[in-house]
Amino acid sequence: MTGLVRAPAGALRGVPTGAVTAFPGVPYGSAGRFAAPRPAPAWAGVRDAGHPGPACPQPPSRLARIMGPGSDLAQAEDCLSVNVWTPGGTGLPVLVWLHGGGFSSGSGAEAWYDGALLAERGRMVVVTVNYRLGALGYLYLSPGFGPANLGLLDQIAALTWVRDNIVAFGGDPDRVTLAGQSAGALSALALLGRPAGPGLFHQVILQSTPAGVTPFSRREAAGIGRHLLEVLGPHPAEAEHLRTVPVPRLLAAQQELARRRAAPLSVTPPFQLVADGVPADLLAGAPGDLPVLIGTTRDEASAFFPGAPADLTARLFGDGSRRLARQAGSAFAFRFDWSPPGSPFGACHCIELPFVFGGLDAWRAAPMLAGADPADLRRLVDQVQRAWTGLVHTGSPGWPPFPHVRHFA
Repeated sequence: MTGLVRAPAGALRGVPTGAVTAFPGVPYGSAGRFAAPRPAPAWAGVRDAGHPGPACPQPPSRLARIMGPGSDLAQAEDCLSVNVWTPGGTGLPVLVWLHGGGFSSGSGAEAWYDGALLAERGRMVVVTVNYRLGALGYLYLSPGFGPANLGLLDQIAALTWVRDNIVAFGGDPDRVTLAGQSAGALSALALLGRPAGPGLFHQVILQSTPAGVTPFSRREAAGIGRHLLEVLGPHPAEAEHLRTVPVPRLLAAQQELARRRAAPLSVTPPFQLVADGVPADLLAGAPGDLPVLIGTTRDEASAFFPGAPADLTARLFGDGSRRLARQAGSAFAFRFDWSPPGSPFGACHCIELPFVFGGLDAWRAAPMLAGADPADLRRLVDQVQRAWTGLVHTGSPGWPPFPHVRHFA
């Protein structure tokens, strides 16, 4: 397609790269601190969509030791943008990606999630989403202070933008697959149980869903919010001070709070989903009528805890995924068992990500892939992308439904 599209949100000029045109950094919303998102105002003229938008302000990733360094993206509170890749055409299926990062780090604009290869090989429109993180996205004090789950509200706003604008990029708003990994998968699971969720997407891909991390009750979340105020010190005794405290100070307090709340063999971050508008039991709240592709990696927990026992992977990731597969009307299950020979990390959390998007160059510095045979990597890209594309286009990845489990090895 040409590099120019005219969407309801406004005209955009993207970046043609071979068979695909990229439109990074497209605003889908705006929001004041601790306020619900509003649709981004339409713009006049042609907007340049040639550069990714900023990531939400965040501390360093706690999984850099397995994934390697992330992209050197700018960070800003005004971060609600999507990135779109399209091969051109009309009526194409759409994949919307929610990144992981423990609700505290990551960005849809990371080079790891570049959607160009997936869009080209899969003949689909790929959309990745930036949403608010950490205290900026998941702080809860009281209904009077602000809504719970702002990051989740951001994701709904992004899906609404897709519904209203994706036709201009060649996509079909009635053929949207919502996909996510880790915190992104838990978010997608939460959206399945929200009235505003179903209808904005029509099938789901859930990778390494940490179903063992249950939403906080409002009381628990409010207690954590008060704890953050204590960490910030005696001056900001009033909650309203949180609306103006400088971002670096807020992030430092968030990290200190995470240190104080750390518990052995726990991956639950201090700021995550709250059972306010989402079910306390996310698995029980998920409807069973949407096609689901769901799976884990064999050694999920080793990414967080070296030498972690196998039952920890089952408790945090595997058991909940199997429960969801059992109750879904149409579920396809997988497990990722591959790892480089002799890798100390095994088939750890995140190891399937390079093969979903296929941009292997972006993962050259990832310790979890060190020592891998390049031919092995290319083989897995082909196998995984063929399966994910099959699900997006036909509702099936190409193997029998659950209880069959496809092992990638």
